[in-house]
Amino acid sequence: MQAPQPVPQPARAGGPAPLARRFGALFIDWIACVLVTGGFVHPTRQSWAPVAALILGYGFFIGVFGASPGMYLLRLRCVRVTDGAPVGIFWALVRGVLLCLVIPALIMDDQRRGLHDRAAGSIVVNAAPKG
Repeated sequence: MQAPQPVPQPARAGGPAPLARRFGALFIDWIACVLVTGGFVHPTRQSWAPVAALILGYGFFIGVFGASPGMYLLRLRCVRVTDGAPVGIFWALVRGVLLCLVIPALIMDDQRRGLHDRAAGSIVVNAAPKG
C-alpha cells in the first residue's frame, strides 16, 4: 500500500470543501432525483429508482463537468486529485455507487476524502471564484 500522495495545487483551488456544503449539495441532488423519478415510478414501490438516477446523474455531471447540479449551486467541484480535471464518467459512476453505499463516504482522511473519493481518485473542493 502506497503512502498518500499530496494533493497538487490545481486540485486544491479553493481547498477541501466543508462537509456542510457537501451534504447540502447531496441533499439538493437527492431531492432532484426523487422529483424526477417520481414522475415515472412510485417512490415507495420502486425505491431503487432515485438511487439509480443519482448514480447516473453523478456519472454524467461529475464525470463531464466536474460538478453535480447541487455542487454547482453550492459552488463545489469534484475533480481528479492529480490535475484538477473532471474525473471522467467511469470514475464518477464508481464514486456514485460507493457514495450510495453510505459507509465509504463516512470514512474520511484529513483532506475530507471519503473512501469513495479515494477509489475514484477525486477530491471535492471549493469552486474557484469567477472572474
